[in-house]
Amino acid sequence: MYTILLVDDEAVVREGIRERIPWGELGFECVADCENGVQALEEIERLRPHIVLTDINMPFMDGLALSRQVMNRYPDMKVVILTGYDDFEYAQQALKLKVKDFILKPVTAAELSAMLHKLRLELDEEKQEREDLARLQSQLNESMPLLKERFLERMSTMALSEKEMASRLRYFQITLTGPYYIGLAIDTDRLDEQGGADTDKELLRFAVYNIAQEIVSEEPDSALFRSREERVMVILGGEREELLQEKAQELADRIRQLAVQFLKLTVSAGIGTTVEGYARIRTSCKEAVAALDYRLILGDNSIISISDMEKRRSSPAGHPPEFDRELIAGIKTGTTDEVERAIEALINHNKAELTSIDQCYLRIQKTILAVMQTLGDIGCKEADVFGVGVNPMTEIYRFRTMEEIGDWLKTACRQAVYSVTATRSDQCRSQIEEAISYLENNYEDEDLSVKAVCKHVLMSVSYFSAAFKAQTGRTFIEYLTAIRMDKAKELLKFTSLRTYEIAARTGYSDAQYFSVLFKKHTGESPTDYRHRTAAEQA
Repeated sequence: MYTILLVDDEAVVREGIRERIPWGELGFECVADCENGVQALEEIERLRPHIVLTDINMPFMDGLALSRQVMNRYPDMKVVILTGYDDFEYAQQALKLKVKDFILKPVTAAELSAMLHKLRLELDEEKQEREDLARLQSQLNESMPLLKERFLERMSTMALSEKEMASRLRYFQITLTGPYYIGLAIDTDRLDEQGGADTDKELLRFAVYNIAQEIVSEEPDSALFRSREERVMVILGGEREELLQEKAQELADRIRQLAVQFLKLTVSAGIGTTVEGYARIRTSCKEAVAALDYRLILGDNSIISISDMEKRRSSPAGHPPEFDRELIAGIKTGTTDEVERAIEALINHNKAELTSIDQCYLRIQKTILAVMQTLGDIGCKEADVFGVGVNPMTEIYRFRTMEEIGDWLKTACRQAVYSVTATRSDQCRSQIEEAISYLENNYEDEDLSVKAVCKHVLMSVSYFSAAFKAQTGRTFIEYLTAIRMDKAKELLKFTSLRTYEIAARTGYSDAQYFSVLFKKHTGESPTDYRHRTAAEQA
């Protein structure tokens, strides 16, 4: 319901309007009627009506003077002039005052009702606009922290003009007076391993942000926000360039210590270089993020200044060849302990060397290439070692420390050892089976020896002897003798060949030696064996 205040020096006019207009139906309530402008101003101050319907010609203060006062004091209040004077000058003055309407007396109830209906529609529309604006303002206020973070992220990553940044900083009430600035990037270390399976990772990230926020809030010339990569970013400003690095180190160390104390969580911090002016803030922030990559060398729970890291000399992308030789030897021989020792030595050497991040990656990639070459040489599949669809040369970039790379490389090389052992076992089994087949086809040869068989299957005597015993449960001589004795039994049982002829056919040139060996093997002489089996067949 909207309110209206009526002003006219003629009581009969006021009474007629009040009684003839269906205020409720039109959505209005006439809250008061006054006989002059002075009285009306007092009531307007008290009642604050939506509309003032006033006559022009009145004592003490006419309608135009009243309209002027209302417009000055209450610019949103609507004024409608109601007069019996058809005077163009009054109309001009009323229009200059931006009154809402100008109605000539005598006015009918229908005309006034139509005017009020139109005003109600306008008031409804204005009310809706105000509500929409209030709702938008409320939503803006709720979104302000996020909008502030997004702006700070843009400022830390994109090229914005000094003017735009200054304007937005004022809008978000961010104090960064400078003129010198430094970026600080804080990141959790291996959150999945530290937090545990049941820990809410988002809660831990938010807790780190809260710790940083509490500490940084003590600095008057600072800003803090979270990046899209879940890092906590800090921008510090100051008047003295030489003090900012020290301040950044101090804040980073406090945040790191509190994270360990209260969250049992390690974090690392990267610090950029000190820069001058808003436009270069993004340079320092990018350097801070880049500094975090040096966790690859320095490990977790580190505070890393990009200035210190850039002083590291760039050495050739290599390392003492004995690391790779020991690693490859361990894989080829199937020695897991040797493999792990070689990888640990490789990782420790790369951490100790004063070299760049890129060189570290290149060194690891050279080792991976050597492993891949070895796998190809011994017939193992890369996918069985590194995983299906995994490119080991780029896989290392997803790790943040040399320890993580070392653990991954150990796992892969252990699998390589297993694959080598399995491949070698399959190959050995095949070679022993081939040797057995060779024995069965050549047992008549009295010169048949272990050396001859090893030459045939391409194995060393020592390795063949151990592998043959492991697979068959017998020594080479025991197995060959068993084959020859079984053949001799067949010949004694199904042929009339003499003993010396059977001996010759089973690889023995000395018939007497054959007879002794046969009896030792079967418990019977060749003649006794023949007579017994003949009797059993009769």
